[in-house]
Amino acid sequence: MSDETPSAKLWAGRFTEPTDALVERFTESVSFDHRLAKHDIRGSIAHATMLAEVGVLSPGDRDAIIRGLEGILADIEAGGFEWRTSLEDVHMNVESVLTDRIGDAGKRLHTARSRNDQVATGVRLLVREALDDIVGSVRALQDVILSIAEREAETVLPGCTHLQPAQPITFGHHVLAWFEMLERDAERFIECRARVNRMPLGAAALAGTPYPIDRSITARLLEFEGLCENSMDAVSDRDFAIEFVSDCALVMMHLSRMSEELVLWVSAPFAFVELGDAYCTGSSIMPQKKNPDVPELVRGKSARVIGHLSALLVLMKGQPLAYNRDNQEDKEPLFDTIDTVTDCLRVFAGMLRTLECRRDRMHEAARLGYMTATDLADYLVRRAVPFRDAHEAVGRAVRGAVETGRDLSEMTLEELRSFSPVIEADVFEVLTLEGSVAARDHPGGTAPGRVRAAVARARERFDSG
Repeated sequence: MSDETPSAKLWAGRFTEPTDALVERFTESVSFDHRLAKHDIRGSIAHATMLAEVGVLSPGDRDAIIRGLEGILADIEAGGFEWRTSLEDVHMNVESVLTDRIGDAGKRLHTARSRNDQVATGVRLLVREALDDIVGSVRALQDVILSIAEREAETVLPGCTHLQPAQPITFGHHVLAWFEMLERDAERFIECRARVNRMPLGAAALAGTPYPIDRSITARLLEFEGLCENSMDAVSDRDFAIEFVSDCALVMMHLSRMSEELVLWVSAPFAFVELGDAYCTGSSIMPQKKNPDVPELVRGKSARVIGHLSALLVLMKGQPLAYNRDNQEDKEPLFDTIDTVTDCLRVFAGMLRTLECRRDRMHEAARLGYMTATDLADYLVRRAVPFRDAHEAVGRAVRGAVETGRDLSEMTLEELRSFSPVIEADVFEVLTLEGSVAARDHPGGTAPGRVRAAVARARERFDSG
């Protein structure tokens, strides 16, 4: 960025004094909104094309503008463009250089538009692109999860409520819960895209323009599916960005929950899974350590995105119509949200590709906590014992097992019958971990066959989508 002595502003005709140097630094946004350059230039090319089609701009001026803008974009992409903070923002920087290069034709580009509808258009184009990238990253992560679910469809581990052993489940079933969280996230992003993909260009400063513009031409060139119908709303609202960041906060919340489970599972008391060395770090003082820094950082970075959502909501809540300079403050939280979510999704997918299950540890843990107690209660109910009576009988059986330090499956038939006379020898079929998970054989259940069927359905949706 260049901080040269301020030159005359493109809007300076009304003013008799130069901008104060501190105000110049305080109000500039080009240090971060130059990220919009590609989208700003695309919008300007479409705008110039439309102006020529309706006769407001000559074909010669249009061609000069397009060539000039394409040259500027090439310079930006090559890293050879000098951004000047004295020109405030990305829009004025591009327009100033364009005018320097092509003369009066560059000054005609801004006909029938304002920076207000210009920036709103650029931000929508940026968010639309980010949505497509993020949905792709969500799908890539889901694909990794499906591979794990298929591979571990028969791997038994303890399912918990309150972080206490509850019922045996399969690891494949557990990670399919992650898949479903992400599926809803993808649905929200796709639905958000439809609301983002409406064009504000043509609203000008707030009231529209007296020039005979054709907004449908510009919308077609920019691949917008519709128009913002009210000019004041078009330039001033950022609810599309807030909705996008809200959806990002939800996916980060889900990644944080997954991260918490991974952090627990790799710890020595659990030791359920192992993560690849490339996704862990060591300690500067304890040579034995292998720390799960990636899931810990993903868990931590969720706070950034949730904070950005709060910031954008507060930014908008007190603004009257129409555009206010406050909206300059939407860029940094929005940009950081895009970068954070994209990086977290990609690193999470890479990390999960290295995940290895320690099936023996999972199975051993599943034998603790009397997790087939519910299966025993269901067994009694199938023999016409009222559920509350069955619940009480099994509770007494568990107490007896605790007192003797054994699992329910290790008790004798006679001992079990002392709690309910309807118990027969076939009870031991439901007291095994494998029998317990196999019994949950319905859509959405944890039975291995149902896990594989869920994976197949998910892959079919992916292929058809």
